[in-house]
Amino acid sequence: MNSSLLRLLPFLSWMAQITPATLRADFMAGLTGAIIVLPQGVAYAFIAGLPPEYGLYTAIVTPIIAALFGSSHHLISGPTAAISIVVMSVVSSLGATPGEAFIATTMLLTLLAGLIQLGLGLLRLGTLVNFISHTVVIGFTAGAAVLIGTGQIKHILGVSIPSGLHFYEQVGELVAASGTTNSYSLAIALVTLGAAISIRRFVPKAPYMLLAMLVGSLICLALDGSANGVKLVGALPGTLPPFALPEMDASSVSRMLSGAFAVALLGLIEAVSIARSIALRSGQRIDGNQEFIGQGLSNIVGSLFSCYPGSGSFTRSGANYDAGALTPLAAIIAAILLIFILLLVPGMTAYLPMPAMGGIVLLIAWNLIDFKLLMGLAKAHRNEAITLLVTLSATLLAELEFAIYIGVFLSLAFYLRRTSRPKLTLIAPLERENGRYLRNVGRYAIAQCPQIQIVRIDGSLFFGALEHLQDQLQQALAQGQGDVLLVAKGVNHIDLAGAQMLYTEIRRLERDGRRVMISSLKGYVRDELHMMGQFEKIGPQRFVETTGEALGLMLKEVDQTICAGCTKRVFGECAGFSSADQRAKNSA
Repeated sequence: MNSSLLRLLPFLSWMAQITPATLRADFMAGLTGAIIVLPQGVAYAFIAGLPPEYGLYTAIVTPIIAALFGSSHHLISGPTAAISIVVMSVVSSLGATPGEAFIATTMLLTLLAGLIQLGLGLLRLGTLVNFISHTVVIGFTAGAAVLIGTGQIKHILGVSIPSGLHFYEQVGELVAASGTTNSYSLAIALVTLGAAISIRRFVPKAPYMLLAMLVGSLICLALDGSANGVKLVGALPGTLPPFALPEMDASSVSRMLSGAFAVALLGLIEAVSIARSIALRSGQRIDGNQEFIGQGLSNIVGSLFSCYPGSGSFTRSGANYDAGALTPLAAIIAAILLIFILLLVPGMTAYLPMPAMGGIVLLIAWNLIDFKLLMGLAKAHRNEAITLLVTLSATLLAELEFAIYIGVFLSLAFYLRRTSRPKLTLIAPLERENGRYLRNVGRYAIAQCPQIQIVRIDGSLFFGALEHLQDQLQQALAQGQGDVLLVAKGVNHIDLAGAQMLYTEIRRLERDGRRVMISSLKGYVRDELHMMGQFEKIGPQRFVETTGEALGLMLKEVDQTICAGCTKRVFGECAGFSSADQRAKNSA
C-alpha cells in the first residue's frame, strides 16, 4: 500500500488485519472500556464544570477519531482528570460561569487546542514531548489532584461556596462553611467512597466506580436525600452529540490562546507518554507525529460535536491492553456501546447524588498522586527536586496553564544548564594484567605522568558551553606540565565557536611548549570540523584515531632523562626506561 496514503489514512493499515478472531478480542475489550468510561465520563465532566453528558460525548467522539488517525493500537483517548481541571481553570479565568457561555467557551478552547496539536503534528514536532521533563508532569498531576480533591469537598459537605476561587481562597471558604455541613451529604459521600475502596480491594476486576455510584444512589434513596437538601446530578438528555460550530471571534481567540496552548501541550504529553508506555509492553512502534495528528483531529472534530478537550487515559488504555485488544477497533467499539447506553438509559444519572459523585472524584484525585514516586524524586537530584516543588507549588498557587509553562521552562533551563557544562576529567592509566584502563585520577587516586596529562571531554562543544569549558580546561591543566592528550570520545557535537575555542586553547598550550593531541573523536564530529574548514586549521597531525595510538606516539617523545628520575611508573612502557638506581647498578 502507498506509504503517503497510509500517512494520510493510517487506519487502512490495521483495518486490513481485522479477522473474526481480532474482532472478538476487540469487542470484549471494547465492552470493558465502555463500562469503565461510563462513570469516568460523568465524573470528569463534573471536574471540568460541565453537565455530565459532555463527558460522555467526549468519551464517544474523541476516541473514535484518535483511534482512526493515531498510531497506537491500544491508546484510548477521551476525558481525563488532569485535562478536565485545566479546562475548568482556563475557562473560569476568562470570566465564564457555568451555563451556556461556559459551554461555548469550552468548545472554542477545544477547537483551538486541537488546531495547535494538529499544527505541531504536521510540522513533525512529535519529538517535542521528549524535552519536557517527566518530573514536570508528575508535579503538575499531583497539584491538579489536590485541586480536584479540594473542589469536591463542597459537594461532600453539602455546602455552598463561590466558584472560580484560588486554592487558598477555596480552603478558607470551606473552613468557614464547615459549620453548615449537611450530614446526609457527608454520610452518602463516605459510604460511596468506602464502597469504591472496598470493591476495588476485594473484587479488583469489578467496575468499582460504577458499583460505588449505585451504592451511593441507593443510600440517598434510603435516606430520602433529595428531601434533606442533597443535590442530584439529574438525567442525561438521551441524545447523540449535537453538531454545532464553536463561536469564534478575534478577541476570544486572542484571550484564549495561552490557555489553549497549555491544554494542547498537556494533552500531547499525556497521550504520547501513555502510548509509549503501553508500546513497551506490546512491542508496537509509536509514531509521535502521527499521535499529535490523531489527538489534534480528535479535538477539532470533537469541538464540532459538543466535546471538551480530551487526551490519552492511562486507566482506560491499560485496561484496553489487559482486556486483550488487538487493534484500535476496540476503542471504536467502546464508543459505539456508549452511544447505545446513552440512548437507551439516559435516566441512569437521575438519582445519582452529587456527594456520591464528589466521593468518586475524590478517589480519582487520590489515585492520581504517586506518593512513592514523589518521595523518590524529592530525594533525587537537586534539580529534579526543585522542578517538582516549583511545579507543584505553581499548580496550587497560580493559574494552571502558567503552572505548566513554569514547570516546562524550569526543566528546560536545567537541561540547558546541564548541556552547557561539559565535564572535563583528568584521567590516567591503571595498568592491569589484561590491559590498560584509563580511570578518573581523583576517584582512583592514580598518579599522573609528569610529562603527559590526559583529559577526557564529555559533552558537546558548542557556543553555550565555551566559557565553562575554557575555565575547566585551564583549571585542569594548570597544575600539570608536559604534553596534553584530549580524549574526545564523549564529544557528540561541535559547532564553529567550539572549534575556534579548541584551536585557541591548543595554540595557547603550544606557546607554553606543550604539545596537544586529540584522540577518539567520532567520525561524524570530524566531518563537522571538515565542513566548517576547521579540521585543517586545527591540524590533521593533531588527530589520532585511538587513545592507545596517541599515547604510543607521545611516549616516544618523552624526555627520558626525566623518566630516569621518576618513581611513579604510570605507564607499562615506563619499565623500559632505566631509572637512576638501575643505571647505577648496571654500571657497577
